Amino acid sequence: MLLAIDCGNTQIVLGVFQGDKLLHSWRVSTQAEKTEDEFLVLLRELFCARGLDLRQIKGLAVCSVVPGVNYSLRRLAIKYLSCPEPVFVDHCMRTGIKLLVDFPAEVGADRIADAVAAHQKYGGDLIVVDFGTATTLDCVSAAGEYLGGAICPGIEVSQRALLSHASKLSHVALHRPPRVIGANTADCLRSGILWGYGGQVDSLVRRMSEEWGRQPQVIATGGLATLISGYSDAIAIVDDQLTLDGLRLIWLLQQ
Repeated sequence: MLLAIDCGNTQIVLGVFQGDKLLHSWRVSTQAEKTEDEFLVLLRELFCARGLDLRQIKGLAVCSVVPGVNYSLRRLAIKYLSCPEPVFVDHCMRTGIKLLVDFPAEVGADRIADAVAAHQKYGGDLIVVDFGTATTLDCVSAAGEYLGGAICPGIEVSQRALLSHASKLSHVALHRPPRVIGANTADCLRSGILWGYGGQVDSLVRRMSEEWGRQPQVIATGGLATLISGYSDAIAIVDDQLTLDGLRLIWLLQQ
């Protein structure tokens, strides 16, 4: 079995693959100071709850934008897992995707994994939207070329920033408001966040498509992809396991 770990600034997503099948996945909070021993305790609890045997893990693939976690994950593989040196995604390794940008080293490992999976699973010209700590949009050509994209403040980050600077506003649960024109403060916030971010995606997709001269299919992933897809006309497919699939595909290429 393969353990795939997508380590973001806010959350870590873990997935276990048997071949090309995702058996289970989990989402936990990111703690950059967590040691390899603490990761072991976490994994044992998660695996036990699903009836899985941690000793069956033979490979570890990681995409991480949190450098502090990388050392602990390497130590985890060496000390506790029956697998060789883990695969950490970066711009130098063989992925099947060409990074046609000014500075390939600046492309996040999660964006590389997303591009690889989207190209392999869907083909054609694509825009991948990943709703995480940041909202990213990435253009991938039918030829497997990563062309660049856009980075926006994430939904939860923006909401927290607004509330920290507006003393009369408070946190609201993000569910669909009855109208776009909110009749109370809570629904005004929901409308601005949900319709606003859906509109942001649609506007960027339209402008990217015009500049690119293509009509790409739009694939969304990330923790809030399902929610925001209901407010976007551009999003065609929501694929919650896109990044994990990308990790699996990249890991296979390194074997």
